Formats: sequence, structure tokens, C-alpha cells
Amino acid sequence: MSVWPRMIGAMLVALSLAAMVSCGTAPVYEAPETQAEVIKVPAAPLPTVLLPATDDTLAAQVLTRAKSKWVAVPWSELPGVETDPLFEAWNAFLKSCERPGPAFAPLCPEVRRLSIGGEEAQRAWLKERLQPYRVEPLDGAVTPGLLTAYFEPEFDAQRLPGAGFEVPLYQPPAGLKPGAPWYSRRDIDTLAQAQTALRGREIAYLADPVQALVLQIQGSGRVRVREPDGTHRQVRLAYAGHNGHPYQSIGRWLLDQGELRDASWPGIRAWMVQHPQQVTELLWRNPRVVFFKEEPLSELDTGFGPRGAQGVALTPGRSIAVDPDSVPYGTPVWLDSQGSNLSLQRLVLAQDTGSAITGPLRADYFVGWGAEAGEVAGRFKQPLRLWALWPKPSR
Repeated sequence: MSVWPRMIGAMLVALSLAAMVSCGTAPVYEAPETQAEVIKVPAAPLPTVLLPATDDTLAAQVLTRAKSKWVAVPWSELPGVETDPLFEAWNAFLKSCERPGPAFAPLCPEVRRLSIGGEEAQRAWLKERLQPYRVEPLDGAVTPGLLTAYFEPEFDAQRLPGAGFEVPLYQPPAGLKPGAPWYSRRDIDTLAQAQTALRGREIAYLADPVQALVLQIQGSGRVRVREPDGTHRQVRLAYAGHNGHPYQSIGRWLLDQGELRDASWPGIRAWMVQHPQQVTELLWRNPRVVFFKEEPLSELDTGFGPRGAQGVALTPGRSIAVDPDSVPYGTPVWLDSQGSNLSLQRLVLAQDTGSAITGPLRADYFVGWGAEAGEVAGRFKQPLRLWALWPKPSR
């Protein structure tokens, strides 16, 4: 099979991380749980309220969603719109066209044709076919948005326990019902009934309980599994459900207890090294346990992230998780976020969601996979502005 998919994936990760500077010292909480609540919400047509014209070229329009208000603006309001390398975003746009909503399905043949076009042709098409709308709260309040980041972890694992690999990752147990609380994390570690219910549901074993927690918080991951015969193969563990308990941030708990001032993942790990006898109790502070399903990881798949809530593979640096009641899946979004970790002014696609991603000005930025992406995601927290790009009415 061609090596191009892997090269493309590596290039996308490099491009998504290229602008990142060394991590700052400001306290940032661990990455929020993303992809843990897969919600299939069709992108319904948006009602339009026409207001008086603001100038000679643009009639102000307000489009409303369940949790957001969109205000039409000229393209000139979007920062960096003339300089973003759009070819990086077009792969994500093509992925959205694998499962487009009704508003974008008619445009997807044009999107596919433009995949071999130049940046200027792509930019001209966006301006001709899409209208930018500034995303605001329903009440119009001027509030700062929040952008965090998430990633796909990569870990070594074994199919059978032993040689230091003793932390199981599970398939959903029989009888698990969505919305109904099952055994908590503490219960699974201590109660014979819970362990009996999970016997035979083990997918693989990790060496570190913190790795298991990271994988559960991110919602999916890649693992290099050592099989009983000694061979290795890489697979993806995708989200398959959870035990019905609320997610609780262990970083938030450490901050509240005065144990930490830097609740990033590096800060949390440093605390664990200093307090090894308290690690298990700390992990129990988050009662939610995520269950997985194993998926093959082909050479083509390695060039993209896991499938998000839209049902398409995520593209590093160009996919975001959103609240679907504010921004429908598959919507192109212009993102502006300035911080010490990363400065972003670019086209992204709304392709995922998460239990911590709620409200109109809240998003999670997919940075890729592996340790480097994890270091970035673990410290990432900065202001956010969003503009939804919605199809103009057919002429």
C-alpha cells in the first residue's frame, strides 16, 4: 500500500503543531472529555430573521439555533482570511462531505472538484458560496469564548496481563444501559460483583492506570498491542459507552484541595510521582469509566484521527468539537484564538462533540496523536471567537 497516507498524516500533525511555542506556566486544567457523548443531530435549516440593511452590500441577518445566535458579517471581519493555507483544511472539508447535512450536500460535488484546485480558487469559492455569521449567545451578551484542545493518545499494550501490564481496558459489559448508572471506578477496582460482570470483556492491558484515564478522557486512542504469540499490531480503541457516572476532573479536585497551582497534565503527573500512595484514591475522584470497541487501523487510517460525532475521521489542526445545538456538525467554521501556546486564525470543520463542550462559544481543537500532541493538549486553554460559514441561498 502507498506510504502517502502516512506521509500526509505526518505532515498534517506537523502543520498543526508548527506554530506552537514552548508551554507557558499559567495553570491550565487537563483536557476536557471529548467524544464521550456521541450525539447524532441532523443539521436542520436555520430560521432567518431579516433586519434593516447595515450598508449597501450586506443586509444584516440573524440565524438562530437552540443555543446560539448567528449574526451575518462581511468576509472582511474574519481575521486572517486572506492568508490561511486552505489546502490544509480541504481534507477535513472532504471528510465532512462523506456524511453531509442537508444544507451542505448540494455543495459537496464542488468541494470535491476544488480539492485539486489552488488556494485562490478555494478562497474565491468560499466567498461566493458561503456567508459568514458571527456566533453569539442567544442573549447577545459579549462573553469571552473558550478553546481547549484534545488528542488521540498512543500507548503500548498487551493482549494478556503480565510483565507489568496489569491495567485492563474493557468492552461494554452486558446489560449496560445508556443513562443508567453502573458500577463506579472505585466499584470496578474493589467489588467482586463488578469484576465478575467485566470478566471476559477485557480488550487489552496497559502498564499505567494514568494512561487508562487519559485514554478514557480523550475518548479514543491508538494502542500497539503485543499478542500472545509475541507479534505486535496497532489498533484503534474507539468510544463505545460509559458507566453512567458524571465526569469529574481530577485536576479541578487537586486545585480545590490546594494541592496544585498548575493542574495541567504535566503538573498532575508530577504530583502523582510525589504522592504514589494517593494515586488510586485520586483516580477514584473521577467515577466515570469509558468502555471501548477495537477497530483495525489501516495505513490509510493512520493519516487521520478517530471518527468524531459526525461520523467522519478527524483531521489534525482542522477539526473541532462543538455543541451541536449551537453549530451543526459538518459546518465550516472560521476560528480566531490567540494564546501563549498557539495563535490560530483558520478554517476548521465542526465534526465532533463532548460532554464538556457546551454553549455557543466553546470548542475543542483536535491537535493530532501521540506524546507531542498530548503535551500541547494538556496545557491548552485560551480565548475563542467563532464564525459559522453557511450556504448562501440558491440563486
